[in-house]
Amino acid sequence: MPRSLENSRPSSAGEIRKVSGDQEATPLDTDCVVTGWPAQDERLHAEYVVGLHDLCLVKAVNDHDWYMGSLNDDGSVTCWSVYSNPYEALRGL
Repeated sequence: MPRSLENSRPSSAGEIRKVSGDQEATPLDTDCVVTGWPAQDERLHAEYVVGLHDLCLVKAVNDHDWYMGSLNDDGSVTCWSVYSNPYEALRGL
C-alpha cells in the first residue's frame, strides 16, 4: 500500500464500491453510536462511516485507524477489528 493512502479515506461512494466490490456500499450518518474496540464500553466518535450491508467501516475522530464492525438493528455499530487504512479493510471483504 502506498504511504500516501495509509491515512486517507475513500473520496466517494463510487470509490468505496470499486475497492470493496460491493455495489451497495454507501457512506452513513456519523451520529451513530459506535462501540466495541478496544473495549466493549468505549465509544468511538465517528468521522466517517461506510455501510456495507450488515457491516460498517468506521474512521474515528483523531485516530489514524479504521474499525470494522457489525451494523445493529438500532443503527449503532459494534466494532470487532481494526485496520491501518480503509483500503486494507475494504479489499478484505
